[in-house]
Amino acid sequence: MQENKTVSIEDLLSNSEVKQITGKINQEIIERRGYQPPICEAFTKPFTILKENNDICLKIHSEAASQLPKMVENKVQDIEGIDLPDELLTTEYSLKRIIGIVFSGGPAPGGHNVIAGLYDAAKKANPESIIYGFLMGPDGIIENEAIKLTDDIIDAYRNMGGFSMIKTGRTKIDTQEKVALSKDTCKKLDLDALVIVGGDDSNTNAAFLAEEMFNDGVQVIGVPKTIDGDVQVRDANNNVLCAISFGFHSAARAFANSISNLCTDSSSDIKYWHICKVMGRVASHLALEVALQTHANLTLIGEELANYVDKSRIEKAHKENRIDYTAYGITLRHLSRVICNCIVKRAAAGKNYGVMVIPEGVLEFINEIQIFILKLNTIIAEYNETHDVDFHTNFLLLENKLEFLRRLATLSEDENKLSIWNRRDNDLFNDIPDFFQEGLLLERDSHGNFPFSQVETDKVLMGLVQDYLGILKENGTYKIGIHRNYYISTLEKGGVDPDCFGPVIFRNYDNGSELLLVKKTITSLKILKNSMISSGVIKENDEIPLAVEKIYLKSVPNFKTQSHFYGYDGRGTEPTRFDCNYTYNLGLTVFSLIAGGATGQMAAIMNLDHKFIDWKPIGIPIASLMHLEERKGKQALVLEKSVVDINSAAFRVVKALRDKWLAAEPGGDQYRCPGPIRFTGKSEEDRPITLVLNAIGGSGFNE
Repeated sequence: MQENKTVSIEDLLSNSEVKQITGKINQEIIERRGYQPPICEAFTKPFTILKENNDICLKIHSEAASQLPKMVENKVQDIEGIDLPDELLTTEYSLKRIIGIVFSGGPAPGGHNVIAGLYDAAKKANPESIIYGFLMGPDGIIENEAIKLTDDIIDAYRNMGGFSMIKTGRTKIDTQEKVALSKDTCKKLDLDALVIVGGDDSNTNAAFLAEEMFNDGVQVIGVPKTIDGDVQVRDANNNVLCAISFGFHSAARAFANSISNLCTDSSSDIKYWHICKVMGRVASHLALEVALQTHANLTLIGEELANYVDKSRIEKAHKENRIDYTAYGITLRHLSRVICNCIVKRAAAGKNYGVMVIPEGVLEFINEIQIFILKLNTIIAEYNETHDVDFHTNFLLLENKLEFLRRLATLSEDENKLSIWNRRDNDLFNDIPDFFQEGLLLERDSHGNFPFSQVETDKVLMGLVQDYLGILKENGTYKIGIHRNYYISTLEKGGVDPDCFGPVIFRNYDNGSELLLVKKTITSLKILKNSMISSGVIKENDEIPLAVEKIYLKSVPNFKTQSHFYGYDGRGTEPTRFDCNYTYNLGLTVFSLIAGGATGQMAAIMNLDHKFIDWKPIGIPIASLMHLEERKGKQALVLEKSVVDINSAAFRVVKALRDKWLAAEPGGDQYRCPGPIRFTGKSEEDRPITLVLNAIGGSGFNE
């Protein structure tokens, strides 16, 4: 027998196969890097030109006209490809250009392809053109920290996720000092153009920088990025100009794959409700897409909750000749009842398990929480403005903050005048759990927004749900349905007549139901025994037959939950083929806008909700997309976020299929398995399901 020799670690590590399987490059990465995204028809020509589209009408806010006078007259620009331009255009298009690009805000899958598309287009027009990548976000512009991008750098990140090439940051260029430093950086690098890849605040920044740098001859172009999907653009006639921001599809697919795995686990182990919180502070687009991808049993859409109207309250108030303003918009308590109702229905169908999807910012759509957030935002902003010490620095502990609020309420009462925080506010605030009080008093983010990702939304809701389920359990409403065949076989194995005990135990035994429900009045083994004694099926000194006891205990629910948060994993996933194609063409669009002399425009692709052949690159004036919004207690001009339209086809489909996906009936669940992001395969959908449904539900749908 041949003796096995242990291979030394040196020989093991030098082995070519070991090197291959332990290296950072696998076949998927090789194929990703080698993939060449298709390009829009306009980019198949040697040159592109810009044409103002006067048929598209945008509403311009008066404050935008006041603060951005040089940008506000911009029109939507169509990008068209041409074969033989005149000599002047050829010369202009082929100029050597120096362009800087920066990532701003959280990562989103596909960002590297924006850079790749811009780089390829600029080098194709003139190989001497230079693209600088600013490092660590806007700080790189302010501090003049940039790298010159090369073929090797670009090729290493093609079709790859993250923003690792140049990193990102959340600094805002929002003071005259920062603007001056940014202008100085652009001058030192001799930039012709600056490209800002980011969300609503970053594109807002782009508009103001375009205004500031207009006389310096530096063009500024924005690119719509956010996995939340809340950067969308429609014209004044509700026509879609930008259907979704890049990164949304990839993040939604990553979340959906993980949540689909939980659906499989839930229906296998049949003892947990998985509570899945997905990113989306202001809008529920991700939750909606995840619902379509997975068919989770229950998905909350914040925008629907905000539009809830309690008709019974309205009718009652009308009879009493008054107006009940609390009838408009859902309350936290009512929402917990809605969730409980779904849980109870599934339990009655023998399914005391399930999967629930909730958007990160769902609490912001709840009446009393909205009011608390608005009031506390204002209180904190006013305190910071009138004192030298930051509110959260001065009041480190929760008790310190609560004491400050108590003093405000007392002051309001003593001085007998209206105040932003009164005694009623204080009493209501004291009724909510300590951890939620602390959450509502967390330090606001750099934009003055409430940090929902740091609040245990699921804990807030599930605490109320647990309490109410306890009540429903005590009154006999919350019970697990028992399959008739299981009941019959169990009793027969125990030597007990099923038909003798069935009518005594179950409320629906005699109607032939497949699922049997224990009578509401039977809420304990003691009551069960008394019911059987009074019905004459056992005598007073008899014990409950073990088979009957087993069935009863099977009907008693034990509500268990597992909580999950999906956010950063979606930001860091590899992009889908849709996002790879989308972002590469956004990069090409950016260069065409720069070559055409545009500034203050956001690069966009029209018809994303249709097949790729219909995609059309355009430039959208950012100033026309802005409105006034409260930031840090003050009104500020910012890009308007887009929330879920509850009249959209996608939402109406989810609403119509809600009961089907709840599956509160005998039989299997309706879970859908989207699978992982299959970049190298051909079975992945070519665009988000949300966009497909909205295209079908709208006009001009193309197959």
